[in-house]
Amino acid sequence: MSDGKGEAIAARGFAVRLALFYGALFLVAGTKLPYFPIWLDGRGLTTSQIAIIVAAPLFVRIVCTPVIGFAADAHGDRRLAVILLAWVALAAFLALTGVVGFWSILAITTLLLVATTSLMPLTETIAMTGVRRLGLDYGRMRLWGSISFIVASFIAGFAVERIGDGVVLWLLIGGAVSTVLGAHLLPRPATAPQAPQLPAESSSAAPKPVFADALRLVFSPKFALFIVAVGAIQAAHAVFYTFGVLHWRSQGISSGWAGVLWAIGVITEIGLFAFSRRIAVWLGSVGMIAIGALAGVLRWTLMAFDPPLALLLPLQVLHGLTYGATHIGAVHWMSERIPQAQAGTAQAIYAAVTHGIAMGAATIAAGSLYATWQGGAYLAMAALSGAGLVAALALMRAR
Repeated sequence: MSDGKGEAIAARGFAVRLALFYGALFLVAGTKLPYFPIWLDGRGLTTSQIAIIVAAPLFVRIVCTPVIGFAADAHGDRRLAVILLAWVALAAFLALTGVVGFWSILAITTLLLVATTSLMPLTETIAMTGVRRLGLDYGRMRLWGSISFIVASFIAGFAVERIGDGVVLWLLIGGAVSTVLGAHLLPRPATAPQAPQLPAESSSAAPKPVFADALRLVFSPKFALFIVAVGAIQAAHAVFYTFGVLHWRSQGISSGWAGVLWAIGVITEIGLFAFSRRIAVWLGSVGMIAIGALAGVLRWTLMAFDPPLALLLPLQVLHGLTYGATHIGAVHWMSERIPQAQAGTAQAIYAAVTHGIAMGAATIAAGSLYATWQGGAYLAMAALSGAGLVAALALMRAR
């Protein structure tokens, strides 16, 4: 078998394994993101308590996720870290079946969400290794996660409608089992053939990262500006992620229709992922981030006026931009500018700041804003997207 044919087979196997794992991982996300607050509400928790349970782990991950990412970079086997975290997440979901009360749920959910949120940056790092060394299309692998998200949100929406809020946890446990299985199927570090070194890489083995490298990355002005831009845009989803389905319920929109609305946004996301390589070349990574910010300003401003279902259907298309375009732009920006030896650390810092500090603060604020203003809380999210747009334009000029 020729080297070229062997590398093509190995590359295809790498892509299939990543696609399967993204699919398993997003079975959990597609249930947890829209419907975990519903499960918490069914346990008798207040609006403020729900906001704290959703936000507290985001602050804990500020420390945990970068440490996990740095340790995985230093060890060199990110797959092993993913497997361990998948097992921790499954154990935490199972533990939730036997607890009641705010403090017990908070303690277990903190462990759970630190594990699940640390899985994503490590998986992205493994995927981008395939992009850099094997020429794979990141979006074509990642879109299977979005497809899985749609399936999970549809199933969860109709299951809640027919069975009740308690079914959410059992769906999450099923997704966690799939994640563990998918983690064990991930390609080992030696699976991918070593393609010719990229210009930014030396011909010798990449040095192990040290703590000083992580500090230099954190204090790099361009990286900081990048983090501010994507952090603000993604954190602007806080009201929607925490109270979106609950608010739709208060408007008389069923859980089944809530699943449909979520699916519409993710379908747009899938379209972007399918053509992400071409779009990223055409618009540039920072251009995609700026488009995500513009879409956020429009989306959250309109959401503040409680649009009816007929308008929510086309409005949800913007989710493909507010989340999808921003995320694709962020992943490509890091792939273009961060050395491979620091890739896991960069992804972890990105995840910790954007989905930790920024999202955590926005979620805590969302609890008070929603309790006072209901749907009007989305106006604050529009302002946050505007701040992300300013930072994205500044990053564009800095480039």
